[in-house]
Amino acid sequence: MHKVALEPAGPERREMLANLIQLYTHDFSGYWVGEPQGDLGEDGRFAPCPDLDSYWVEPDREAMLIRADGKLAGFALVNTFAHSGLPTDFSMAEFFVARKFRRLGIGQAAAVDIIRARPGQWDIAVTRRNDPAKPFWRRVAAACAVGQVEERDQNDHLWNGLNLRFRSA
Repeated sequence: MHKVALEPAGPERREMLANLIQLYTHDFSGYWVGEPQGDLGEDGRFAPCPDLDSYWVEPDREAMLIRADGKLAGFALVNTFAHSGLPTDFSMAEFFVARKFRRLGIGQAAAVDIIRARPGQWDIAVTRRNDPAKPFWRRVAAACAVGQVEERDQNDHLWNGLNLRFRSA
């Protein structure tokens, strides 16, 4: 069993987080075939995350690093934007675990810890093409939900894909 820990990613860790977002974007680029998202720039990098700096100036946003056995394993960004368009307390804006640490329970432990530490209404959106993430987030929601998990297949101006809504205690 791996020891999973979360730590705040303050502004002094901006460059580290921006580097991790490059890996995250690389993983996601396969879902954006035929779309401008995920194109590499002439510098060989993906476009920077446009709202990254807001995680250190807006009070309803949190940036966290995920560690496994003390080693950097990924990151999570939490905010209050609900892709469902319904009132929410928290949303998992972005979540990334490096490939080396996947399928070891590290991502699920981190996600559950994040959600359980923030009781309230959650909104988790999974893009339609990201089939591997859907069972993962369903398991996380089931582990954290008090009551039923509302599952929506959404395709509108706010989101295209799976949306999970639930209350955590």
